[in-house]
Amino acid sequence: MHNVAINHLTEEGAPTTLFEPSELIDFQLAWNWQKEWQEKLFLDPFSPQAVWILQHFPCYTLGRGATEDNLLFNFNKPPLDCYRIDRGGEVTHHLPGQLVVYLTLNLRRYKTDLDWYMRELENVLIDLLKDLGLNGYRVNGMTGVWCNNLKVASIGIGCRRWITQHGMSLNVDCDLLGFNRIVPCGLKGFKTGRLVNWLPNLKMEEVHRLLKLRLNKRFGLLWTY
Repeated sequence: MHNVAINHLTEEGAPTTLFEPSELIDFQLAWNWQKEWQEKLFLDPFSPQAVWILQHFPCYTLGRGATEDNLLFNFNKPPLDCYRIDRGGEVTHHLPGQLVVYLTLNLRRYKTDLDWYMRELENVLIDLLKDLGLNGYRVNGMTGVWCNNLKVASIGIGCRRWITQHGMSLNVDCDLLGFNRIVPCGLKGFKTGRLVNWLPNLKMEEVHRLLKLRLNKRFGLLWTY
């Protein structure tokens, strides 16, 4: 695998279509959107990229190699919709109050290195938490972002021909009870948190605004709507 420098971006940045649906989105619908956009980038790798910032109806998703041992329910009789999907990682939970970001980017515009890409996604989240006055950090050997010993953000990606899918989720003010039905990300002994644990007056709109800013700065995105 060879890395390539960022050498395909204009001074203005990479044209990227931003979708910000105000309503809750069914997981399957969002997954279909990503796959369709990925196909566009296969046909024309330097056409506009896409980012979705949204919230989901409650559901569970398992990565392509995830084990059902991390489900504390019968996969064939789930308490919520449950999807096995084409990202890396184990099981996670999506629900209202959690901000989800999906990115369909052409990594040939950046660096053809998936570890680099995941660390950059973590950096987006760590920078965002710093903006809010919180100390976000990594845990060695694991993917995601923690704050005060609680995991507040998860990352799981898919990639074909260096065109990405899926992305990251950040718990803002969601109900955490649904995480008790799984072993989140397969990490036994780790607890899940949300930003309102420390910032009880935090508004989703503020997190959304900062997230767009940090994505723009980290990946040089030129938003189009």
